Amino acid sequence: MSGVTLERPRAEVVRVVLDDPDRLNPQTPETWAALTTAARGLPAEVRVVVLTGRGRAFSSGLDRAAMGTLAHLATLDDAALDATIASYQEAFTVWRRPGVLSVAAVAGHAVGAGFQLALACDLRVAADDARFRMAEPSLGLVPDLAGTGPLVRAVGEARAVELCLTGREVGAAEAARLGLVQLVVPRAELDAAVDDLVEAVLATPAGAAAETLDLLRGAAERDAAHQQGLERAAQARRLRSLAAERSGPREAGTSTRG
Repeated sequence: MSGVTLERPRAEVVRVVLDDPDRLNPQTPETWAALTTAARGLPAEVRVVVLTGRGRAFSSGLDRAAMGTLAHLATLDDAALDATIASYQEAFTVWRRPGVLSVAAVAGHAVGAGFQLALACDLRVAADDARFRMAEPSLGLVPDLAGTGPLVRAVGEARAVELCLTGREVGAAEAARLGLVQLVVPRAELDAAVDDLVEAVLATPAGAAAETLDLLRGAAERDAAHQQGLERAAQARRLRSLAAERSGPREAGTSTRG
């Protein structure tokens, strides 16, 4: 699918791999269409999605060869241009699906669209050679792939301004200090570290994990009364679900997603 490969190591986990390693996994509108299709088609039992890149880099960003293709966007009327960019953004916003945790496993360069794809995930695990850079402003553009909000939430407005307007590179250690990534490991240990994280997440009952994840997403933007109301409603659903499980018949040897 336009340089995107799907892997299914277990029923609850899907790995979405940017798979053009010889060119450091560049992105095109076709890549974004493939990512959207992959996300829309996730089976109901999937609880964790890992996004990563094959080879030496997570993603080098927009394929320079696609710049000419994108030039035609300026010829579109306002409504068509807005709709087209919105379709590109969906490839980045679609990963925060209800009840599904998304994890970016980042090695090497995550530049521009690559950086924004990593920001699209709930969590980021980085190899010690990871390098992040928001390159769009230096090209006369803006970061328009839904990355500005997550960046500000991760590092604060002032730091986000500095990173975007200078276009400087952020290494893995600094990314951890800034809150861009949650864990940094040696390159050779990246896959194992992500697998350990996935196993820890899957050890939490699925229903509780899904409700908690949905509560935490966007919590910073809600007022206290709204957030507390959502907590009460979620806990009521959990209590009723647990009570139903305990009172209902269960076959020997079966388990629940909880």
